[in-house]
This record gives sequence, structure tokens and C-alpha cells, in this order.
Amino acid sequence: MSSSSSTNTPDSPNKSLLQIPSPIVTRRTRTKSTTEIASNNPDVKGKVKYFCRTKGHGFIAPDDGNADLFLHISDIEGEYVPLEGDEVTYRLCPIPPKREKYQATHVRIVNFTPEVHHRWDCKPNE
Repeated sequence: MSSSSSTNTPDSPNKSLLQIPSPIVTRRTRTKSTTEIASNNPDVKGKVKYFCRTKGHGFIAPDDGNADLFLHISDIEGEYVPLEGDEVTYRLCPIPPKREKYQATHVRIVNFTPEVHHRWDCKPNE
């Protein structure tokens, strides 16, 4: 009697062989052409609406009143973790595949809120 160990049942450890790509575009996974588009875009201003260091993402409310923009931890420049209300500059980066939506890249804090800001090398407190 032979047992077929190659079948994938719902409880099979091999059920995760098919990996669905993450919709989150990070600095590491961004294509060269998309990176160049973002690098050539002008700096835009906004305020950090939300940022979770442990999750590695957040959102920026643009000063021009457009929809909130996704912010990934890999796109933050500087030595401090952003807090809600920090004024930032950033560049718009189109999100593939259709490039109809945008996320914030090259994010720099230009005006800190009065709260204590922590450096990236400090232990997270969230």
C-alpha cells in the first residue's frame, strides 16, 4: 500500500508553495524605472497622519487636500521615527501595475511635533 505524500490537503504543509505577491511596494522591490520616475518628481509637502513602527507603514495627508498616501518604512530618510503631525516632504511614486495610484517615497521630516522623537536605533515602544 503506497501513500501519496505529494497531494496538498487543506492541512498540508505544502499548501503555501504558491505565494501571492505582496501589493506593498518597498524600496527593495521597486523597479528601476519606477524609482527613476519617483526620483524625478518634485518634493511635495504633507503631514504624517499615522505611522506604526512595528508594522512598518503609515499614511501621509498631503497639504493639497488629495487622498492620503501610503508610506512604507523603507522610504523614510533620516534618523528619527516619524510621529503623527510631523510635517514632511516626499516624492510621489506610481504604484504598479497600472500606475494610477501613488505612494510617498524619499520622505524627510522637515518640522517635528513637540513630542519626543526616537531614533531608529532605539528600541520601539509601540
